[in-house]
Amino acid sequence: MNEDINNKDKVYFVTGGGTGGHIYPAVAVGFALQKEPDTKKVYYVGNPDNLENKIAQDKVFEFLGVNITGMPRTLSFDFIKWCFKLSFATLKSVGYILKYRPNLIFGTGGYVSAPMLFAGILTRTPIVIHECDAVAGKVTKLIAPFAQSVSAAFETSKEGIKSDKIYVNGNPIREEFLSTDRYRARQAWKLKDRLTIMVMGGSQGAKKINSVLVQSLKKLFKKYDIQIIHQTGLKNYDETVRELKKVYPNYTENSQYIVRPYFKKMYLPMLASDIAVSRAGSLSISEICVSGLASILIPYPYAAADHQRKNAKEMEEMNAALYLDDSQCTPEAFMEKLESLINDTQKMIELQNNAKKLVKYDATKNIVEQIKRVSK
Repeated sequence: MNEDINNKDKVYFVTGGGTGGHIYPAVAVGFALQKEPDTKKVYYVGNPDNLENKIAQDKVFEFLGVNITGMPRTLSFDFIKWCFKLSFATLKSVGYILKYRPNLIFGTGGYVSAPMLFAGILTRTPIVIHECDAVAGKVTKLIAPFAQSVSAAFETSKEGIKSDKIYVNGNPIREEFLSTDRYRARQAWKLKDRLTIMVMGGSQGAKKINSVLVQSLKKLFKKYDIQIIHQTGLKNYDETVRELKKVYPNYTENSQYIVRPYFKKMYLPMLASDIAVSRAGSLSISEICVSGLASILIPYPYAAADHQRKNAKEMEEMNAALYLDDSQCTPEAFMEKLESLINDTQKMIELQNNAKKLVKYDATKNIVEQIKRVSK
């Protein structure tokens, strides 16, 4: 065999965090890079206090901590403090680069990736970035002119990015979503073969969605033979259970309604379902599509650059999801949207099929090839 191919000499830094939408695409690419025959090591760079630390450790990446928070939106003393924090985090990132000598830095945007990407520019380390959302974020727009190559999830992601090397790859898919099917996923949760609805609010949860579901449960179970899997988010779980006990005092958990703060193996409840009610982050949409779900998307109204609304509207325009504005998300409107799918199997299947058509199964492979082309 070629001796050069067996020479494991490449070191990669992968960075991105704060929310699952930035973390899981970074993890998927990092995991794929680990399998490359010439890879020596992949390090994950992120905030040690965030979700990415735990996920990176679960995936057996060596974690390099950089403490950084989101940028304050107003010019204030907090903003000045944040500038000092960013400067320190960037210097620390430069130290990591000088110590481990990465061949390339791969970032998925967001504030967590900023210090390491800035450090890459300062040290002239090759950079590849991936924009996960339909609307490019601030970090992506800032870093793109200095990056050797840019990956985008959607055609619309390219708007506002100054680079002549942009490739539309879609979002990387976690391998777990491709390794099982609906039948086995339902078996894993001991679910019956009946219409199953997944209600979730992204990795952070969604108070509005939790509340309208709880207020609709009695009516749903009285009218329909369904089962519901509900992810509340860690910070909203206790409040949701308290509201549940008030609205539905006779409730006891059973296979018809499963409520959890967070699902470590998120692919199982999603693949077990037929319909999803969800926020409209890019990761959630990508995993709804690969799971083949009909969905009702309720975008978070305060997302940066209003990207969730734009994500959801794009899905609606492609007839791959229903749209419900957060400001109009009452129990009545929620029930109307959900019943339009429960009572119209043909419409539900149409949305499922259209969502499935949007999946780019080669996204991870193509991004890795993009990285390999420019790594030194």
